Amino acid sequence: MTSSTTDPLATGRRVIRREAEALERLAGTLDDSFGRAVALLMQAEGRVIVSGMGKSGHVARKIAATFASTGTPAHFVHPAEASHGDLGMVARGDVLLVLSNSGETPELADILAHAKRFAIPLIAITSRDGSTLMRQATVGLLLPEVPEACEKGIVPTTSTTMTLALGDALAVALMEHRAFTPDHFRLFHPGGKLGARLLKVGDLMHADPPLVPETMAMGEVLVEMTRRGFGVVGVTDVSGNLTGIITDGDLRRHLDGLMGHRAGEVMTRDPRTIIPDALAGEALGLMNDRKITCLLVTEPGSRRAIGILHVHDCLRAGVA
Repeated sequence: MTSSTTDPLATGRRVIRREAEALERLAGTLDDSFGRAVALLMQAEGRVIVSGMGKSGHVARKIAATFASTGTPAHFVHPAEASHGDLGMVARGDVLLVLSNSGETPELADILAHAKRFAIPLIAITSRDGSTLMRQATVGLLLPEVPEACEKGIVPTTSTTMTLALGDALAVALMEHRAFTPDHFRLFHPGGKLGARLLKVGDLMHADPPLVPETMAMGEVLVEMTRRGFGVVGVTDVSGNLTGIITDGDLRRHLDGLMGHRAGEVMTRDPRTIIPDALAGEALGLMNDRKITCLLVTEPGSRRAIGILHVHDCLRAGVA
């Protein structure tokens, strides 16, 4: 039954503040056991198996996904399914990370026994120091005693928030130990908005840029511009180094007597370029700022053009 005196806004603020205070408590109570848990995870020859029942199970799935996407091979095993065959997913060389607020979840019994039988290291996250889970753990991470966010103190809210944050802390600590970079991250996130943000120029560029020598007559230059379809051509010197670019704007500025000129006389000198290792988002921002549609791609530390990137290449890939 809903009380007519309930203020939803006040309730929302109270819940968020209570959970924020719990996270502050959690940060203050971390001790050497956290470092030992990270070391244990680092030493795993197999995978990190994350398990939990009920709300802890939902949190465990997210933690496993975060590990897997940040360079720590991991997957979730449901404790009830483990008792019906999925224990075969847990093997020597793995490390178990088991979540249970009470530490007495009966469905965990078989997975705990399996860990003991095969000497599989076990990291526990629980709020009960003397619980069965804590006693069986190789390393125990104890959540501080704080109230749940609901006034009845029965709905898993604050406890699940702390567990999730502790899982994130483990994942980030592992990332930093492994010097996990955006390049590594991109390998595990090729799709979606995040994957698009991490694409590099070299992933999208056309590797055969339109180039003409400075000495080429403008009649031939126009033919090349039309044939390639980018609306621009790069201009190179006798050594093959990029010295300029010809765009539609350059053609309009030299329209009077255009056919009597050569490429080097019409080009805009020292065009803005980009290297293949730059993020595609950076290239798109540069094109937007300069109000241009193409960027020539050059080898790092040189003026040799090795590709061309069109704004449409970025947009098709979802870069924005």
